[in-house]
Amino acid sequence: MNQTDAKTQAEEDAEDRLATAYHEAGHAVMAILLDRPIQKVTIEPAKMIAGGLRLGACQLQKKRARGSHDWLEDEVLILFAGMVAESHFTGKYCVVGASDDLRSINRLIRSRPGSERQLQRIQRRFLDKAEHILRDDGHAAAVRMIADELVEKTTISGRAVRHFLDQAIKQAP
Repeated sequence: MNQTDAKTQAEEDAEDRLATAYHEAGHAVMAILLDRPIQKVTIEPAKMIAGGLRLGACQLQKKRARGSHDWLEDEVLILFAGMVAESHFTGKYCVVGASDDLRSINRLIRSRPGSERQLQRIQRRFLDKAEHILRDDGHAAAVRMIADELVEKTTISGRAVRHFLDQAIKQAP
């Protein structure tokens, strides 16, 4: 391997790390917006129990700040938010990187009654809603700020996530 290949690999690794940071920041911002407290967010790779490698995680606290109007919708929005935020950075959905999230979304959606077509429409509506929420100037700025902090520090607390979200919303036009 020559120096050019090594540099290219290093640049690719940095881009992957930043994409993962955006992905995890998306989960975190959506969770906070839906009143789900966060323990921490990390882009530290870790082995999964079933094998494979997890590139990052947004650990939610077990308690809820308040009851939700639709628990399933909240869960699906949080799951979609990672892929949506990452796509705002990369320009496309990374279904491979979000495969675990997408499997969880499918399992949750299929727990609702309805035909296959109705369930696909519900899933599309939730994806569109996640896109709409994260396109908000303040929310998008929070995702960027959290992603930058994750790249710098690898792991941040839920309090830091809340701080960045509050700061971004105050600064939004």
